[in-house]
Amino acid sequence: MLLLRRSLSLNVLRKEVDRACFGEKAKQIMRPDDANVAGNVHGGTILKMIEEAGAIISTRHCNSQNGERCVAALARVERTDFLSPMCIGEVAHVSAEITYTSKHSVEVQVNVMSENILTGAKKLTNKATLWYVPLSLKNVDKVLEVPPVVYSRQEQEEEGRKRYEAQKLERMETKWRNGDIVQPVLNPEPNTVSYSQSSLIHLVGPSDCTLHGFVHGGVTMKLMDEVAGIVAARHCKTNIVTASVDAINFHDKIRKGCVITISGRMTFTSNKSMEIEVLVDADPVVDSSQKRYRAASAFFTYVSLSQEGRSLPVPQLVPETEDEKKRFEEGKGRYLQMKAKRQGHAEPQP
Repeated sequence: MLLLRRSLSLNVLRKEVDRACFGEKAKQIMRPDDANVAGNVHGGTILKMIEEAGAIISTRHCNSQNGERCVAALARVERTDFLSPMCIGEVAHVSAEITYTSKHSVEVQVNVMSENILTGAKKLTNKATLWYVPLSLKNVDKVLEVPPVVYSRQEQEEEGRKRYEAQKLERMETKWRNGDIVQPVLNPEPNTVSYSQSSLIHLVGPSDCTLHGFVHGGVTMKLMDEVAGIVAARHCKTNIVTASVDAINFHDKIRKGCVITISGRMTFTSNKSMEIEVLVDADPVVDSSQKRYRAASAFFTYVSLSQEGRSLPVPQLVPETEDEKKRFEEGKGRYLQMKAKRQGHAEPQP
């Protein structure tokens, strides 16, 4: 078990906060505005709660020693599976723990449980790994050093270092290959990429931002999930839910006053799932010296459900252009790789 100088346990009822020695506790009951028409809580709502927990514990840890004050900014979210749906009326419980620190980053593990307050039954709905970097309050472009944590075993530090190096490499690769833009097409045919692709344009206001003028990672993730959900619903025209999110990479900060465009397009379909690529571009309209830039990117996976909550077949995507066919094959590769990984975990251990 990892020994930490700072820990956090969040029991996510709305607007009710209890402070404890080593963390904050809050309780949040899921309400109709948190869910879709079928009563399932939006994946983006859960992602936002996860990010808030990670931001609190990492900011608290990074300010645990004397030195320049800072705020932790989200840099990356590893693949996140939605293990079980959460419904209106249930209470979300979020717990976060720091599991590794490098010189300039913090790894946070977050678990989400849902509680039926009528029966008391609880179930695990999400597990997520997030990476944060501490930014100076005096200059948010300056990354500060992270106080180290104490490990009970040397192997824990070695395993954490491997995870750190792997995510660092993936972030760089993703940043360079995300240069394209989703363009609208007139009169697209059903089941094509163009038919379901969607975009949302949002002006970043004070309520979206930290006290230091850049957007909360959880706000961005919630908007990304909304766009991906629209793409999925347009494609299959049924109730849809978020099944998983591949790694979300935050390539650059989004500042207050920017206009952001969140674009989503279908990349791959299996028999019962849909992969949607979501790109976030920021346009600093109040700063003519800075050009539009790619701020975040991710792949979301959705499934189609019947009114009874059973999985439904998904209409097969029809890629038309060479780029669409290439993205389809790349998505198929990710799908088969994850399927093999799940099957491997399901096999009994000798």
